[in-house]
Amino acid sequence: MNYPVVGEHVLGAVQGNWWSRRRRRDDVPSLPPGAVYVFRVGGNYRQFPEGMVFDPSHADVLDASSVSLVDTRARMVAVERTVPSVSEADHFTVQASFACQVTDPTVVARQGIIDVTVPLRAYLAGDSELPRVSAGHRVEEVNAVRREVSHRMTAYSAIVTPRVAGMSVEFVSAEVHASDDLRNWEQKLRDERRSQELLRGQRDFETQDTQRIAELLSQGSDYADAFGITRNRIDVAQAAARIHRTTDEDSARRNRAAEEDRAHARAREIADAQMRRDTVLTLLRQMGATDDYVDYHQVLEQVLRDGGGSAVPAVEPGPGRPGPDGPRRLNSGTDRPHDGFVKDEDDLLD
Repeated sequence: MNYPVVGEHVLGAVQGNWWSRRRRRDDVPSLPPGAVYVFRVGGNYRQFPEGMVFDPSHADVLDASSVSLVDTRARMVAVERTVPSVSEADHFTVQASFACQVTDPTVVARQGIIDVTVPLRAYLAGDSELPRVSAGHRVEEVNAVRREVSHRMTAYSAIVTPRVAGMSVEFVSAEVHASDDLRNWEQKLRDERRSQELLRGQRDFETQDTQRIAELLSQGSDYADAFGITRNRIDVAQAAARIHRTTDEDSARRNRAAEEDRAHARAREIADAQMRRDTVLTLLRQMGATDDYVDYHQVLEQVLRDGGGSAVPAVEPGPGRPGPDGPRRLNSGTDRPHDGFVKDEDDLLD
């Protein structure tokens, strides 16, 4: 950087008589803002009066062999130094910042300090303890190195103050930068982490949206239609027509179900009646085929009470063969049937 001396120019000798000697204005470069002229006259350096209008007939201007343009404004100057880490493959970069300002432009011009970072880098390199601060840390531990380097530079600048001839220099701060490889790696991890977080966020939003839609649909089609109408996704006339069509379909489906239930009930009644008839016929056949005494009144009462149940009442023989005073079999052939007995199957059905 060109600071504090921003330019140096050689001046030729001025020819002419003593009363007519004048230096051409083009021989002296224009002065930038914040800078002053320092002319070399013989072996001395003399500053042109600051704030004074440039006079080409001034004695220092006429006798000068060269001119320096010195910037007197305060500047913040940063210099860097690399320090090792625990690994030979990596290192840290220490950046120290100094507040600088020219106090004596003639001294600065005499020293020819074109770039003030040169003496400041030499000052920073003079701290032999600085590499030991970072040598025990891995490159990933850059925050710990920053803290220790800041403490070290504060102590070093207090004991050994930075000095540049003709200038005031003050240590301001120290920063530690990791290597470019680590920076690129951390940036890659950061980008990947952000992309994963973005993906998780998108999935969470999709899940929430799915749950919301499921809750919406669980409240019925009418609510879903109303929601679609408010969002201008469904036309009111179309929704009304679909609701009317759905209502008609539901009514027709209920009517079909009722018809099927009635038909099933009729079929069951017919089957039950047929089963009762079959049961009676089976019972009568069994009674007609046995030679034992049968109490038809008891059988008839049981048939009427069961109403054609699943179990067929068994025909049991009487307690014993009838005696001379008891009732006799229907088809004995000789005696007249008893008045309280059924004569045949037709009488039982009646």
